[in-house]
Amino acid sequence: MLKVLNILTFLALVEWSEINLTSNSMEKNKPFTPYVSPHDFIPEFTLKAVILGSVFGIIFGAATVYLGLKVGLTVSASIPIAVLAISIFKKLGKSTILENNIVQTIGSAGESVAAGVVFTVPALLFLSGGEAYFKYFQIFVLALVGGVLGVLFMVPLRKSLIVKEHNNLPYPEGTACADVLIAGEKGGTLARNVFYGLGLAFLYKGLMSILGLWKDVPQYVFGRKSSLPNGTINAEITPELLGVGYIIGPRISGIMVAGGVLSWLVLIPLITLIGDSLTVPLAPETSMLISEMSPSQIWNKYIRYIGAGAVTFGGIITLIKTLPTIVSAFRDSFKDLRSKDTQETTSQLRTEKDFPLIYVVVGSIGMVILMSVLPNIPTNFLSAIMIVVFGFFFVTVASRIVGLIGSSSSPVSGMTIATLMATSLIFIGIGWTGDYYQPIALVVGSIVCIAAANAGATSQDLKTGYLVGATPAKQQLGLLIGVLVSTVAIGFTLLLLHDTLGIGVVTEAHPNPLPAPQATLMATVIKGLLSQNLPWGLVIAGMGLSAVVELCGVSSLAFAVGAYLPLSTTSPIFVGGMIKQIADKVTKRKENESEVGSGALFSSGLIAGGSLTGILVAVLLGTNVDTSEGSQSVIAVIHHAVHGIIPEGGDLISILMFSIMAYIVFRFAIAKAE
Repeated sequence: MLKVLNILTFLALVEWSEINLTSNSMEKNKPFTPYVSPHDFIPEFTLKAVILGSVFGIIFGAATVYLGLKVGLTVSASIPIAVLAISIFKKLGKSTILENNIVQTIGSAGESVAAGVVFTVPALLFLSGGEAYFKYFQIFVLALVGGVLGVLFMVPLRKSLIVKEHNNLPYPEGTACADVLIAGEKGGTLARNVFYGLGLAFLYKGLMSILGLWKDVPQYVFGRKSSLPNGTINAEITPELLGVGYIIGPRISGIMVAGGVLSWLVLIPLITLIGDSLTVPLAPETSMLISEMSPSQIWNKYIRYIGAGAVTFGGIITLIKTLPTIVSAFRDSFKDLRSKDTQETTSQLRTEKDFPLIYVVVGSIGMVILMSVLPNIPTNFLSAIMIVVFGFFFVTVASRIVGLIGSSSSPVSGMTIATLMATSLIFIGIGWTGDYYQPIALVVGSIVCIAAANAGATSQDLKTGYLVGATPAKQQLGLLIGVLVSTVAIGFTLLLLHDTLGIGVVTEAHPNPLPAPQATLMATVIKGLLSQNLPWGLVIAGMGLSAVVELCGVSSLAFAVGAYLPLSTTSPIFVGGMIKQIADKVTKRKENESEVGSGALFSSGLIAGGSLTGILVAVLLGTNVDTSEGSQSVIAVIHHAVHGIIPEGGDLISILMFSIMAYIVFRFAIAKAE
């Protein structure tokens, strides 16, 4: 009852605040003046800005693919790209604030498209007949169509959401990025911290993963006869996970590691205790006894289904909680589109020029036709129509939601789950329940997810441009360029990681694959609805766990993702969150005041550097050379040569090196940004 009263009170406050904001906006009717006057024409869409932005789009797109497959979440790249652009252009010669803005606009498109891709496209590997479509051409087409639709659908919404709602929708990352660009105009050394983070990440991970000087996953597994049989404590001590923890903060990182503790220190020991005395396999396993299973095998056979159910329920709950915002966003945006008059379209001010609407219409129709006629793409005419309908709806929703809570908190996975469920139910209604239709349903959800993710980032970029005085049409063109350039690299990176490290499925060749938690979840939803062959008991148990957590007032989605991921992934994220909390207490600052502080920028460098080094490691693993012992990967050859001189450090050495890196992050976190 108390929970219901709290919800009703919250909804009443939200409704009151919306009414209050509306009345306040009547008082705030003064025209907004951007940093660069609409009447000033300074260099903006230049060749050097396009080239540098494209380079950053490829780099951060590739890094996001690796990070998304590893931990199932991503972080905004706009701020570090803006900082790097300012620094690089200062070394090469002067640049304008609008050129720097174009760089971050093009570069951030790669990160957002990559996020949508890694959340959904790898699910093809887990669907019946889907692996046949997990090829470069298909990945490129899905990323391109979703990214382009995300940009085009935002063109008619810009004036409604960015201009009209300027006083009501803060767009946190967009506003912070504008602050960075303006600060860069005034001087400073913001970029230095990003470069320091990049350098430390390359050095640390190079010594650990390429030279093999110490273990990358120190761990302790309790014996089967102990009081905590098969309980596992471990940590993947990488710079990118430490940086992610610092960026997302102590609360979310703490909730995530709590989910990991439940899976690896409660559920796995519990299943071991109960199952050790069984003389027959426990369903859904059909051949192996629990007494013969390692902790990772128990996770693969049982826990991952519980985790998938928890994540599904968490995503749905997150979506339900944002329904009032979704309804108002779609209603207000549609109303604004209908009420546009000719005076807006004939304005000659530079800062009011958007892409012509005819380009949007023709481009959108062209994308749909392209999806319908291209060979070897699992689509049909109905699914193409669903892509447009669901796509425009959730682009509108995503843009307004990120305006309130930021891109990192946007429930894109929840929107994708809703799309997949609606698509699957439509398919069931018309009798499309065979395995053949599983990839078709995923393609709908995939393109909608990519479009929504890119629309959220596009909204932040357009907000930044609005504040600094950019030309919207040039930003929109830059976003399309960023989508096109980054999609070239995203497919290559995804296939490289699949071939060298593996994705989602433990095999003899890939004993420690990248988990791809979001993509595995999407496949689980589709198979559960269309094939109805899931172990529903475990899935529903996971849903129950999320429900309990949600009723306790805790974010069920963050907890569920933590329960699904290995504890080795969430534990270093938790350490990063704790560093931020301690640093904030030491410096007596509020958490939201350090958005672009030295610690956040240094952590952004750790994320980028660690992810890029991870891709380099994948390349070296996939490159074989002939030796006296046969064909071996470059990494294996390097490790053999190094360990012949210096033995690999044990768990204590690994923990010591990670502690040194954590201390360095802390020192940057308490330093004042210059």
